[in-house]
Amino acid sequence: MPHISVKMLKGRSEEQKERLAVALVKTLTQELHCSEQHVTCAIEDYTPAEWQTVFKEEITDKPAGKIYKKAEYDPKDLL
Repeated sequence: MPHISVKMLKGRSEEQKERLAVALVKTLTQELHCSEQHVTCAIEDYTPAEWQTVFKEEITDKPAGKIYKKAEYDPKDLL
């Protein structure tokens, strides 16, 4: 543990996702002083319509203090 979870719109290549996972794991291990062997990373793709539900569940409905970077856009603009 820890586990990194990235949720984003569809459209990125597998190579982009692999580079992102490597970069995130590297940053996390440096910042938390833990070994890569304890880190997992998942990347999930969504359509703009699917993102509406994910945004509500993962961002809007999260308790205060759980989101460290707030959205600066309206997810409905993606439709």
